[in-house]
Amino acid sequence: MTTMTEASVREFKMPDVGEGLTEAEILKWYVQPGDTVTDGQVVCEVETAKAAVELPIPYDGVVRALHFPEGTTVDVGTSIIAVAVAGAGGAAPEAPAEQPAAAPAAPQEEPKPEGRQPVLVGYGVAASSTRRRPRKSPEGGVPAPAQAARTELNGHAGAVAEKPRPLAKPPVRKLAKDLGVDLAAITPSGPDGVITREDVHAAATPRTAEPAAPVVPAPAAPASAAAPASYDTARETRIPVKGVRKATAQAMVGSAFTAPHVTEFVTVDVTRTLKLVEELKQDKEMQGLRVNPLLLIAKALLVAIKRNPDINASWDEANQEIVVKHYVNLGIAAATPRGLIVPNIKDAQAKTLPQLAEALGELVATAREGKTSPAAMQGGTVTITNVGVFGVDTGTPILNPGESAILAVGAIKLQPWVHKGKVKPRQVTTLALSFDHRLVDGELGSKVLADVAAILEQPKRLITWA
Repeated sequence: MTTMTEASVREFKMPDVGEGLTEAEILKWYVQPGDTVTDGQVVCEVETAKAAVELPIPYDGVVRALHFPEGTTVDVGTSIIAVAVAGAGGAAPEAPAEQPAAAPAAPQEEPKPEGRQPVLVGYGVAASSTRRRPRKSPEGGVPAPAQAARTELNGHAGAVAEKPRPLAKPPVRKLAKDLGVDLAAITPSGPDGVITREDVHAAATPRTAEPAAPVVPAPAAPASAAAPASYDTARETRIPVKGVRKATAQAMVGSAFTAPHVTEFVTVDVTRTLKLVEELKQDKEMQGLRVNPLLLIAKALLVAIKRNPDINASWDEANQEIVVKHYVNLGIAAATPRGLIVPNIKDAQAKTLPQLAEALGELVATAREGKTSPAAMQGGTVTITNVGVFGVDTGTPILNPGESAILAVGAIKLQPWVHKGKVKPRQVTTLALSFDHRLVDGELGSKVLADVAAILEQPKRLITWA
């Protein structure tokens, strides 16, 4: 018979710090076994497909074990740290006789938590019966706590595990619901048993005859196929594709091969806009704020959207509808050490120029520090990418998934330009607007781009058109 100690052990699981994320990489541990932790203390930093996030522990205690080392990618819902909590509920029940004397370090099947678990401000782990595929414990992992200790999950007592739920991303689940398809009846074709949109469409398509079983070609030479290709490490470096880079790659491929892109260009004299920028820097209402050409370009785009609201829309494939947004969440593409991210300014259309400047400044500073939250990168409607900061004239930007337009801004250079009938040196830039041709016709896209150019050429239109 196993007796209980006065301390119970609580297992803290990897939370879903975004919406629908399935895994995260442990970047850094801030605690070690034996350290004392308090409720709300940050114990580690993890990187998801969207951002780097610090995870606080939701209770007081002493760290018993770290289940994974830094650099390990862990499934959402997997226990990552064990904390001994003194006097939490007294003695726990005896360990079941049929259980082995020592539990493996690898995470077990998850009990269903009650309600939502307080993990991060604005986030929590949704109650779910989904069972994640088991992940092999790293070598030299710290053993799991003794069976005598009472195990709780992120501060909540467990219940009996339910039947596993099919693995599918939220958009795929919505599509299945709209088409009346039971995900449990679908054979997944995606990696790691994930159901894809194609699987749902295939299940929803009526068949006149029983389909033949899929033919799975056998590998020609398993032994040789498993062997990694040799390369000279002195001449090549191989970098694992994960985190932000992996998410960006998937999003760009999905966008490029889903939305038919059209890109239009215009070259414009922005000399007056640059003069206005210098004047605004001296304005007392703009003191302490970030004032640069991007601020007025963003304002110009917002005015152009107000004049042409149908550009601010998205394509709903499942319902075969065009969704026109009556708000503008303005995305700003930002290059960070972890890769490209696109945080957005919520309800940018309602902000005054000083408010927009403040929001832009906070967005850029947060992105550079690597502290952009997943929420800041969700719900964008239109995006600006400033490739001009790299000295590039222009480009053909790819749409951010779920958006209908993206404006690329090229470098502003002093060039010969015909002004008032004479060739003079003027500040000139090239703008490029890519849009989704499923819902944006050439006329609409051209009008938006022309309006932005007209405002930057004559910034007084910010007043007359707004």
